[in-house]
Amino acid sequence: MPMPRRARTALAVLLLFAASPAFAAAASASAYDALAAAEARVAAIGFRLTTANADWCPVRQPQFGWIWGDPRLYAADRRAEALRAYGAADPNHAFVAAFAPGSPAAAAGIAIGAPVTAIADAPVPDGAGAHPFARITAIETSLAARPVDEPLALQLGAARVATLVPIPGCASDFRVEANAKPGAVADGRLVLVNQGLIDFAADDQELAAAIAHELAHNILRHRARLDAAGVDRGLGKQFGRSARLFKQTEVEADRLSVWLLAGAGYDPAAAARFWTRFGQRKGRPLFQAGTHPNWRDRVAALETEAAAVAAARAGGRPLRPPLIGAPPPLE
Repeated sequence: MPMPRRARTALAVLLLFAASPAFAAAASASAYDALAAAEARVAAIGFRLTTANADWCPVRQPQFGWIWGDPRLYAADRRAEALRAYGAADPNHAFVAAFAPGSPAAAAGIAIGAPVTAIADAPVPDGAGAHPFARITAIETSLAARPVDEPLALQLGAARVATLVPIPGCASDFRVEANAKPGAVADGRLVLVNQGLIDFAADDQELAAAIAHELAHNILRHRARLDAAGVDRGLGKQFGRSARLFKQTEVEADRLSVWLLAGAGYDPAAAARFWTRFGQRKGRPLFQAGTHPNWRDRVAALETEAAAVAAARAGGRPLRPPLIGAPPPLE
């Protein structure tokens, strides 16, 4: 589900609200603990999907297996409480909020919550503007531009330096939003998963299916391709050519997601299981009818792709995911 401009604006407003004292006063230590646990799950799944499928991805970046945190995300009067969920004590520096087991971040022995005071012998990028995630976005963008296998030195606090050797992976970073709505978006660089979607997924197999769908959008460059096609991202997106092109990208992401699951050792059938439950949930929005396939149609397509994966495996053939080499034009 590529992130439209209005959705990005709404997201920024929501995140600013989430950082406000009113929002933070309603949060509890258990809510912060739950958020930290959700980030750990997404870090593990994102790392596995991107690195296991790296050979299929036309654009790659160094993957360290982490999700970043920033004390500035939390209102000042609740910041210490929030940081305790990560074992973080420094109120000024960004930190690693989660990392995947077996990842370069884990191998380097980085402690969750340890303050990062320098990256590659340079100051930590600070970001700009009022967006709560400005510093994290600046860090992610700078790291993604590095060579895919070049070692990276992190200064942790005043004394310790940790050296990480990244693993090449598909170009995407991952983030969790403390939002109870079961949704997720991809903007070409980032996969952002709502905590509500993480809670909705029955298990990590289903959560991987949802994340693989968003990762597929980024791999297939859907946002850039839709922009190049001149789609209407306002109210007109629900009608005519724009709706048809948005729906085409959703179908493409569904198809590729099954192969990404298979390539990373997840159950390809988890995609059909997840989207069946997602399509049948109560309170599902009706306004996406023009831009998304009917849930029964998408489940049938997912089952067709899972059958193709099974047939390739049964025949001893290598998996060859569709669309990556030459996705059909959006027109």
